[in-house]
Amino acid sequence: MPYEFRSFIAGIIASEARPVEKYGHQPRLYNLTRRIGEGLDYDDDVVYAAAWLHDIGVFVGNRPEDPELLRRWDHVAYACERVPVILTAAGFPAEKIPAVLDAIRTHQPKDDPQTTEAVILRDADILEQLGAIGLLRTISKIGRDTRYARFSDVLHVMRSALAELPAKLRTARARELAVPKVRLLAEFLHALDGEAGDALF
Repeated sequence: MPYEFRSFIAGIIASEARPVEKYGHQPRLYNLTRRIGEGLDYDDDVVYAAAWLHDIGVFVGNRPEDPELLRRWDHVAYACERVPVILTAAGFPAEKIPAVLDAIRTHQPKDDPQTTEAVILRDADILEQLGAIGLLRTISKIGRDTRYARFSDVLHVMRSALAELPAKLRTARARELAVPKVRLLAEFLHALDGEAGDALF
């Protein structure tokens, strides 16, 4: 069964994703990579594995709970150490593992991916931080993530996403998909300013 490794990988994430809503990021991200990759020549096995496994280090149970240790936690390094073990157990083609690790290492907006697979993954991950999904993911952290105790604590995250992320997209398809997401995020922030002013707390 050539794609048996896919269900194995998804099963690992389903069992480890904590809080449980973090599971949704992976299938949504992979679906975005398929849309971004339309017409491009790339290895979908590599993108699938990287999309599903890139954030394994952010799950509760895999990351430290101590706030100081968590502040210094490198979830990408954790993923790159653990992913080869998972992929080998899954029966993933060994020769493709380095490409998966490369995509994971360069999936964040600050990174500079060089392969098509890595660019696709990074563009998809940026899109997940915009629009309605981006808002849900950000707002859900309030009161639960030690960085965001109050509503006002996430404002800089949303404003930075709006100001900086769209320009970081590399592919034409991702920029096209970003248009309604950027518009929604801008409208939300405008409405929030109008309703709360400086009293958001």
